Amino acid sequence: MTLTRALPDAEAQLRADLADAFRICHMLGWSESVGNHFSAAVSADGQSFLLNAKWQHFDTIAPEDLLLLDSRTAETPPDVDASAWCVHGTLHRRLPDARVLLHAHSPYATALACLEDPTMVPIDNNTARFYGRTAYDMSFGGIADATEEGERLAEALGDKSVLVMGNHGVSIVGDTVAEAFEDLYFFEKAAQTLILARSTGARLAVLSDAVAQNTADGWRAYQGMAAKHFAYLRSRLPPLPS
Repeated sequence: MTLTRALPDAEAQLRADLADAFRICHMLGWSESVGNHFSAAVSADGQSFLLNAKWQHFDTIAPEDLLLLDSRTAETPPDVDASAWCVHGTLHRRLPDARVLLHAHSPYATALACLEDPTMVPIDNNTARFYGRTAYDMSFGGIADATEEGERLAEALGDKSVLVMGNHGVSIVGDTVAEAFEDLYFFEKAAQTLILARSTGARLAVLSDAVAQNTADGWRAYQGMAAKHFAYLRSRLPPLPS
């Protein structure tokens, strides 16, 4: 779409950050044809949010391509994929504190989601990062395109910041694009570690609850990593295709 209105600085920056998140996701090999969706709330109440239009490849998304939507709209907007509206529209409407929502089918997170027990077991620093922060929805019924499915996902996520969607993928909530993307990045690394450890067939050396919680708490001091890492990743992006 072509923007004809003057953008507030905050929205302009949010558009730039979210657009780069799509392209970084593709750079890391986590895009999927022209599907999947990221969104970010613009308004304080979370009801007005940015979302990618349906069927535009992640690697081509520019800030001006992002749609500005109202989650209270009754019908799926014409340029929006029905599953995106089901998930992102409902979560922004139901959870105003969910400022940024990244949904992906990254390989190891999706593999984890396809296990009968997809629990992110704390066995190292990265897996323990998500201790006490992860919710699970195990009621997969196909492509999510019904309002009641969005409501169920919002209920499942609750006050957590990660939602493992059984037989599907992962959704990450964060306060900023950089913070949400950092969790998406580390969740994929954590899932990789867990999948590889399980593939040996040996018993896992699971951390105690106390050590897992202490490790999760310890990550708070590293919150500033997100902005630095995101800045590095966006510096590696090639120019947008003409």
